[in-house]
Amino acid sequence: MSPIELSVVVAYALLLCVLSVYGGHRYYMVYLYYRHKYRLPTAPRRFTDGELPRVTIQLPIFNEMYVIERLVAAVAKIRYPRHLLDVQILDDSTDETVAIARACAERFRADGLDIVHVHRTDRTGFKAGALENGLKSSKGELVAVFDADFVPGADFLERTVDQFTDPGVGMVQTRWDHINADYSALTRVQSILLDGHFVVEHTARHRAGRFFNFNGTAGIWRRQAIDDAGGWEHDTLTEDTDLSYRSQSAGWRFVYLKDVVVPAELPVEMTAFKAQQHRWAKGLIQVAMKLLPRLLRGDLPKEIKKEAFFHLTSNVAYLLMIPLAILLPVTVVVRVSHGTMEVILLDLPFFAAATFSVVFFYAASQRELGRRWWVWLPRMPLVLAVGIGLSINNARAVVEALMGYQTAFVRTPKHGVKAAGDSVARKRYKAMVSLQPLVELAMAAYMTYGVAFLIDRGVYYSLPFLVLFQVGFGYVALASIWEHTRGLFGRFGRVPQPAPTVE
Repeated sequence: MSPIELSVVVAYALLLCVLSVYGGHRYYMVYLYYRHKYRLPTAPRRFTDGELPRVTIQLPIFNEMYVIERLVAAVAKIRYPRHLLDVQILDDSTDETVAIARACAERFRADGLDIVHVHRTDRTGFKAGALENGLKSSKGELVAVFDADFVPGADFLERTVDQFTDPGVGMVQTRWDHINADYSALTRVQSILLDGHFVVEHTARHRAGRFFNFNGTAGIWRRQAIDDAGGWEHDTLTEDTDLSYRSQSAGWRFVYLKDVVVPAELPVEMTAFKAQQHRWAKGLIQVAMKLLPRLLRGDLPKEIKKEAFFHLTSNVAYLLMIPLAILLPVTVVVRVSHGTMEVILLDLPFFAAATFSVVFFYAASQRELGRRWWVWLPRMPLVLAVGIGLSINNARAVVEALMGYQTAFVRTPKHGVKAAGDSVARKRYKAMVSLQPLVELAMAAYMTYGVAFLIDRGVYYSLPFLVLFQVGFGYVALASIWEHTRGLFGRFGRVPQPAPTVE
């Protein structure tokens, strides 16, 4: 090889090595899960009727006209002594949601529920600011939080509150389920991605004694644990993870209840899904920059520090995927011209440590949920492809965080959809349009060159890898472009669907 060719291959190999470390961590998560699978969290005892704690339920919302009534109706059905329960609708909305939410509060207040509608107009601190503002007038020693797209069951508090009979427990998180998992190929992919996090990662971290995070919703805090950590802060986009690490560092223990499930609505549009992923990726890096140095210097067990590092820096892998994607077709051309051994020595170990680790990780979550292999296995290629296709979106988020570029909290649009026949074309809420899909489409075209080259040469060792990149970038780009185009034509040909009427 020439010096330039050798430099390209070495850079490619180094990227694979670093990505393989994060891939290997997925194997470790599955190992921890199965090692501690039967260490079930058990409350020390049950509260007697006379000692049940007062609970405040906070519902932070922003422009949620399609789902707010569903949320409030579900919360009103939660079984708990009414004199020990109060509900806050923390409303930062700027549209019809304000009137709908206010009417909901009035209706359920007339039915005997202690519920208030708190409307802000400045959105200071976004969601964290709304939660912080709500705490000023909250009445409970425990505080439960539900986002607008969640539908808690009537037994939610019955199945969670007794964990707080342990005075060292500061937060209880429950597992997310999916109202509309079978809406489309995109929602099926999202359901598998989230199942991996909530079934394997959360369970492994909790039961192995590592730190894990409150997910911003479907959980309950002890008010004192929030205060001891310094309260809600809004200098990151993942205020939930920020508070979680500060609270656990202050000595509070968290509990994860995998078998307590709260269903929620998955984003049904690619642009909305990308906005959500961008916020999560950027927020985790912001938390890493803010807290990781303190955590690593602190007096914490080594295993907690290691897991905190991998958790908070995991999205760096997306940043590395961009140069890897650029180098991949080039290295294919270089290595094929010098024989096939280099292809085998470089690509197969990467598949084992990175690609296979993803399949192994998500397969474990699906098996633990009792899903049949012939249902989830055919979906794995698209799960891998979408993960790759998100790399430009999430890498941009990582770069923004590293550069200190501040952006607003971009909410994920919710439409109240359940079945595949529920259309969102006429819904009012849309994600922001950008030029990013054109970059993703260009990457898909670039990968197509590598695929065509390999087919032309009759070399198939790296072909599956390139096809994953090609399909991933292409699917994410074309889905986004289609949504933008449909929205553009909709402005000229359709009237936006009005807000639901309040009975």
